Amino acid sequence: MLRGRWCRGPAGERLGDRAAATGVDSGGAGSGGSERGRPSGPLIVSVTDFTSDAYRDLPGIARRGFALRRRWPQLAGAVGMWLWTMPSARRCGSVSVWAGRRALAEFVRLPEHVAIMNQYRRRGTIRSVILEHESLDTARIRRDAEAWLTSDDHRRAVRETPRRMT
Repeated sequence: MLRGRWCRGPAGERLGDRAAATGVDSGGAGSGGSERGRPSGPLIVSVTDFTSDAYRDLPGIARRGFALRRRWPQLAGAVGMWLWTMPSARRCGSVSVWAGRRALAEFVRLPEHVAIMNQYRRRGTIRSVILEHESLDTARIRRDAEAWLTSDDHRRAVRETPRRMT
């Protein structure tokens, strides 16, 4: 799995997690309930996994994903995120961390996100999961996301997905 760099959002700065800001794995510094303006309640982790029907769609998906990532530092409630890809399996997606469910819902409604989903949703299979974490432990978040992404059930489903030759 190829994974991009950690991209910190404005809510990540409030957490005061120096390790997360630099992309270094963290043991969860800054996980206190109200420390440095950290919102109360769990952090919301959204893991998305898109399997394209055709290899030819992957460059466009990546281009649109990187363009959306450029907005990340201005998104209210965004803590941080990684983009990832498995080109040989026609798969790509993101692992994003949010200060709360409302922030994630606002992102999902962004016109740029809606446009990407409308353009590609019928060109493959998408699945996602929402996880909750009590602290910003980037190593644990990444391990949990990768475990979900590589689960046996999904590998079987991908093998059964018909491929269109292009």
